[in-house]
Parts: sequence; C-alpha cells; structure tokens
Amino acid sequence: MSLIQSILMGLIQGLTEFLPVSSSGHLAIFKILFHVETDTGILFDVLLHVGTLAAVFVVYYKDIIRLIAEFVKMVIDVVLNFILFIRNISGKESVRYHRIIRNSYRKFVLLIIIATIPTGIIGFVGRDLVTAASEILLVPGICLLITAVLLVISDRVRDGHKKPRDITNTNAFVIGICQGLATLPGLSRSGTTIAACVISGFDRKFAVKYSFILSIPAILGALVLQLKELGSVSLAPMEIRNYLVGMAVAAGVGYICIKTMLVVVRKKKFTYFAIYCLAVGALSVGGYFFV
Repeated sequence: MSLIQSILMGLIQGLTEFLPVSSSGHLAIFKILFHVETDTGILFDVLLHVGTLAAVFVVYYKDIIRLIAEFVKMVIDVVLNFILFIRNISGKESVRYHRIIRNSYRKFVLLIIIATIPTGIIGFVGRDLVTAASEILLVPGICLLITAVLLVISDRVRDGHKKPRDITNTNAFVIGICQGLATLPGLSRSGTTIAACVISGFDRKFAVKYSFILSIPAILGALVLQLKELGSVSLAPMEIRNYLVGMAVAAGVGYICIKTMLVVVRKKKFTYFAIYCLAVGALSVGGYFFV
C-alpha cells in the first residue's frame, strides 16, 4: 500500500464514518477496484476507525469524561452493595443498598454497556465473515442499498423526545444488534444506529451523540482482537508511516463530518445520502455482474 493510497483511504474513512454512507463499504470497494493490499488483514481498517475515534473524543470529550467518572462510581457502588449484602445476610445489620442508576449519565453508561454486549458477540462471531465479505463487490453493494432504505425511513419518522431516562434496556439491546450487523461492509454503522435510535423514539440530537459514543467500545474491542493476532505480522517502517498518516487524515476529516452530521440529522437531510448510497450500491452490484 502506497502513501497516496493510505491518504485516500484515510480521507474516505473520515468522510464516510460519520456521514451515513458506510466507511467499510467504501473502503472495501476502493480496495477491490484499485487492488490495494495491506498484508495485515483488516488491521489498517481498524486503525482508520481509531483515527475517527479520536475525532469522537475531541467533539464529545466533556460527555466522555463524565461517563467514565460515573462508570467508576457505579463500579464502586456495586462493590459496596456486595459488602452490604454480605453484612445483611449475616443477620448483624439491615442496611439500605446504594442506588446504582441515580442520574442521566449513569443511565447513559448502562445503555452503552447493554448495547455493547450484542455488538461484541456479533462482531466476534462474524469477524471472518466480514473479512470475506469485504473482498466481494456484491456484498457492499447490496448493503449500501439497505442503508439507503434505512435512511429514507429515518427521515420520515416523526421526531421523538426520548433522553436517557426514557430509554429502555430493550431499546439499547436492539440498537446494539443493529450496530453489530453494521460491521458488514456497506451497512453504515452511524446510519444504521441513528436510524434505529430515531425509529425507537430518541431525541434526534441525542441519537447522534449516543451513536457516536457507542462506537467507542466497539472500535476498541475490534482493535484488541487485531492486536492479539499481530504476533506473526511484521510492518516495515514505510508501512507504519503510511498507517499513521491514514489515521491522522481520518481523524481530521472525521471531526468536520461529526459537526456536519449534527445538522443533517436535526434537519432531516438523510434523503440526499440515501440517493448517494442507492447510486453507489447499484453501481457496485452492476460492477460485480458486468465488469
């Protein structure tokens, strides 16, 4: 993989990770059409996602810091409740337990944990399928067509008003399943999860925030899986440079696109992206059969 190819792929990742047009699908199509070989499986794809993950941290750093702090406090409360449980069943005392979910940020943490469980299971079980699907032009083409349908539906759903306190655990679990399925190339992760949130009645601004912050554990988990398999992989200095440049480009462009998505979702402009996904998907399917 050349430096130019890594820059272009970083640009594609940054543009398409947060805009609802599927970064994995575009990367798969780019690799197939231009015969790009990274020699490290989907490691480079994961690192590009880490680049865009940095953009999420920059935009939502206040929320992320608060979520981490509340998560730590929740763990402490669980430990204290366990101690109280032991003391209570011993018959010596009868002490009230600490309430675990007692503010909106703690509920937000719980919703992320619940959604991450099905995402992780689907991602782990289907990782080989995703790698294989990325090498067949037909798959991202079909998935882009599905993405187009989801975007059209989400634009036509009436505005919801659910914030963390109103969102059920079932809502979070279903959205986690949607995020897991969106590992397929061409099925936009942001588009799929935001559509699922909007259809579930989420406030549109919160739907964007939840979708992007929800990507953090999923991307970090994928990175861990890839790092565990790197024992037999050796990267030349030039390859390391190309990987880092691609990540940097993805991060910079991704930051701009997060800001754009906040406006797109609020003003219900998904239809334009649906038309784009429909066109690219149709071309991909046609290319598979006729090229």
